[in-house]
Amino acid sequence: MPRIEVTFSNPQSESLSGLLEMPSGAIKTYALFAHCFTCSKDNLAAARIARALADLGIAVLRFDFTGLGNSKGDFSSTNFSSNLQDLMAAANYLEQQYAPPTLLIGHSLGGSAVLAVAQDLACVKAVVTIGAPATAAHIKYLFADSYHALQHQSFVQVELGGRSFNIQRQFIDDLEKYNSITHIQSLKKALLVFHSPVDQVVSIEEAARIYTAAKHPKSFVSLDQADHLLSNPEDSQYVAEVLSAWVSRYLKTERIPIKPEVSEILTVEPGSVMVRELDKKFTREILTQHHRLIGDEPIAMGGADLGFNPYELLLAALGSCTSMTLRMYANHKQIDLQEIKVLLHHRRIHAEDCVDCDKSTPMADKIIRKIQLKGNLDEKQRTRLLEIANQCPVHKTLKNRIAVETTITESL
Repeated sequence: MPRIEVTFSNPQSESLSGLLEMPSGAIKTYALFAHCFTCSKDNLAAARIARALADLGIAVLRFDFTGLGNSKGDFSSTNFSSNLQDLMAAANYLEQQYAPPTLLIGHSLGGSAVLAVAQDLACVKAVVTIGAPATAAHIKYLFADSYHALQHQSFVQVELGGRSFNIQRQFIDDLEKYNSITHIQSLKKALLVFHSPVDQVVSIEEAARIYTAAKHPKSFVSLDQADHLLSNPEDSQYVAEVLSAWVSRYLKTERIPIKPEVSEILTVEPGSVMVRELDKKFTREILTQHHRLIGDEPIAMGGADLGFNPYELLLAALGSCTSMTLRMYANHKQIDLQEIKVLLHHRRIHAEDCVDCDKSTPMADKIIRKIQLKGNLDEKQRTRLLEIANQCPVHKTLKNRIAVETTITESL
């Protein structure tokens, strides 16, 4: 199961670190996971649930909020509002790089966060909370006497989960904005509430507040005997399995039509590409060290149309290399090149139509590449950029005489 390390920026231009757990087969949908207060994306419950959901066909992005884990920024300068901004940034990243998230999952205070932000994300169809308080203001009790000290001090140091954190007064002040359950009453999203009746951190009464305030469709699942952090792996697995079955009803997701013929975790060396079957037709998983693609053929050709066909992958390699090479040159020469678009098409032609072709070959492959450049460019610069495009490494490789050495091996 591929796991992709990602980074994206919050509104303050601080880099946030995330992990995207990808299914090994077809993807049902994308989900965004918000972890508990002062936790990180590597929190055991978050990691186990994300991996279990990926096994069930749901791609899950979990990330570190500002100042936590591997994310940049100062935690003491954050508040609940900034957490919501981080969530929006993560959702925007998914939309831009993969697909809009249709599912939000929040554990503990992360549950309060996804409830608060859900209405601002039209793409989201379903929301899941796990051991969550109804409102963010509920966590003030964690600070105990520190809360009263903040009435007279700009910040205090508190012990949470065995670690020390500086909490500023503005954090507490911000929580007062989120002391209403009005947003839950007008959620208009399918809602699933997980909570343990023996949760010692967030009382089961908070789940009752959420469930009572929400309109249908809504569901409640009791996590009998589970602790707040879902320390028992069986509890995390149970959450993932129930969640996956429940969400398919509201997201209209299709069952995964394919499963890998091999289930081992593959290790791919840097610079190498591995391709393996996902079915006995044309669907293929394409793996590098950190990334994953699906290759397939259109339905009309007998495939499932779940990904790029081989020639589209070939054109994508040339197009992306062309664009990257042009950008590197323009940046180095400080040329005002504002936007690059590359459109490519492949077809077979008769040899006599190709000036550079070997006349003994009756048919030849031809790639038509059109490049659109936007910016303050003169004709000399455009001419030079065209020359640079023809010098991109993939272009040179395709123009060279390529020798492909193939062997049959017992293992890779």
